[in-house]
Amino acid sequence: MTATSSPAWTLADIPDQTGRTILVTGTTEGGLGHYTALELARRGGRVVLAGRSADKLDSTESAIVAEVPGAVLEKLVVDLADLASVRTAGEAAGELGPIDVLVNNAGIMAPPFRRTADGFESQMATNHFGPFLFTGLLLPQLVASGDARVVAVSSQMHRRARHAPVWDPRSKRRYARWAAYSESKLANLLFTFELDRRARDKGLPLRALAAHPGFSGTHLAANGQFGRGAGGVASILDAAIKAVSQPAHAGAWPSLMAATADLPGSTYVGPSGLGQMSGTPQIVTARSLAQDPEVQRQLWEVSEEAVGLSWP
Repeated sequence: MTATSSPAWTLADIPDQTGRTILVTGTTEGGLGHYTALELARRGGRVVLAGRSADKLDSTESAIVAEVPGAVLEKLVVDLADLASVRTAGEAAGELGPIDVLVNNAGIMAPPFRRTADGFESQMATNHFGPFLFTGLLLPQLVASGDARVVAVSSQMHRRARHAPVWDPRSKRRYARWAAYSESKLANLLFTFELDRRARDKGLPLRALAAHPGFSGTHLAANGQFGRGAGGVASILDAAIKAVSQPAHAGAWPSLMAATADLPGSTYVGPSGLGQMSGTPQIVTARSLAQDPEVQRQLWEVSEEAVGLSWP
């Protein structure tokens, strides 16, 4: 599906979010999740900021309240690379009541090789297995909303993946950081399309959509390469990326469109500019491998076994 001749989507198209609860993961100040949460709070939504660090959540909360003094915000600590943390957060989130929108935005990009406590490569753990389990644990609250939406933040890098990651995630494989990142972003799309199909088949009031931010100036690359977003060579890389990319707040537009526009499930949203690198958001097309129903099913089954949860 491609863009039509209809007017370009803008922030002004976001409807009133009063009475709705939206949970956004990966809300570090200055990143895509921060700006996604900001605009939803600006329109009256009750926004749950989810992230690994209580201090960083406090920082983002302060930044949003500075712009939206009446913002209704909650905070939830969760480390998506750690399944025990995900389960703890899922239990804590039960106090939130029905959840209208879940934006699985958190992710890491191209770090040195590391295995998590659960035995997974860290990018697949953070970018896919953690969100897979988290979404499954929140499913009853999503369904309780009566019209839920799950948005996965993918990347154009999904096109670079040579294979779908449907192997045993605890097996030993040669590690190439960018290949692993690409595979995790392909997994985001495979998960989205399979979740949407399963929800339809079971008659659940839930739509799954995906978005990608194009080339956006966030700290993600510097954090992945150096474990920090600033200081020494990390600052140099961060500045270089921001000089040639669109600002992070613009990178959040596709996620906001996917989270709020009147779109069917399995829609994929990305920037409308040259090469989908920047610009106002539009409906875009994922590569054919991401749309393969058999591969979607395989990854789902691998993921269920990996995290120890069969759903929906």
